[in-house]
Amino acid sequence: MIIDCHCHAGKGDGLTGPWDTAAPLRDYLRRAAQAGIERTVLFAAFHSDYREANRQVARIVATCPDRFYGFAFVHAERDRGRAAALVREAVEVHGFAGIKVHRHDARISREICEVARDYRLPVLYDVMGEVIICELLAEEYPEVNFIIPHLGSFADDWRAQAAFLAHLERHANIYTDTSGVRRFDLLVQAVRRAGPHKILFGSDGPWLHPGLELAKVRMLGLSPAGEQLVLGGNFLRLVESQPVVRRNTAAAQPMSVRPAYGPPRDGDPWAGNGAAGGAIW
Repeated sequence: MIIDCHCHAGKGDGLTGPWDTAAPLRDYLRRAAQAGIERTVLFAAFHSDYREANRQVARIVATCPDRFYGFAFVHAERDRGRAAALVREAVEVHGFAGIKVHRHDARISREICEVARDYRLPVLYDVMGEVIICELLAEEYPEVNFIIPHLGSFADDWRAQAAFLAHLERHANIYTDTSGVRRFDLLVQAVRRAGPHKILFGSDGPWLHPGLELAKVRMLGLSPAGEQLVLGGNFLRLVESQPVVRRNTAAAQPMSVRPAYGPPRDGDPWAGNGAAGGAIW
């Protein structure tokens, strides 16, 4: 089974760029199906209210819970004091499986790490090149598994990515994903130094092509067992440790439910531009 551990979905409420405007899934789902990707982890685009953004993602996940996993996006500063409530709703109502944090918003906080520990959730934290934080995260929260995407830098900062490899190799609870890594030899080094059990396949969809990102993993020359770890086994291991929570599907989908598979048809409301559900497929 191939699981894409890194994909955005829903509408942002900004107009800075695609990352805070909209993350429509129509083309992503077609491309993922062509590439043989069977499941995808979804989290919001940048948003000024992550409670609302997470609910958008929950409505998408609820349309096809066997196809999607949800991660709760949390802003370390703006959501200070309510991170536990946000995650509680995401897990207990929507059945989400992890937490997403981005340095673009704010540096990760103890509050977020502690709620991740309490719920036994993995945290996907984009450090934007500040890889030294991995040392503190690993030592202060050894019970929490942290996925540091892009080998630590989507901006292709070779120094940061090279420095991150030491943290990936040394700390049992530090993982990475393959999304957006352009210097292929760094991925090769990550496998050699840390092993395939520390690396997850991710695409950073819908803005990067999932088939292209998957091809990088195929080119690593891994054993069949090692490749399966990267393509899905590692993610399943990280989420299997959390308590089983019954998803409240009625709360998760207050709008009409779209058919589970295939692109929207002409006239499908999920393909429109409405604020609540439009432009997400």
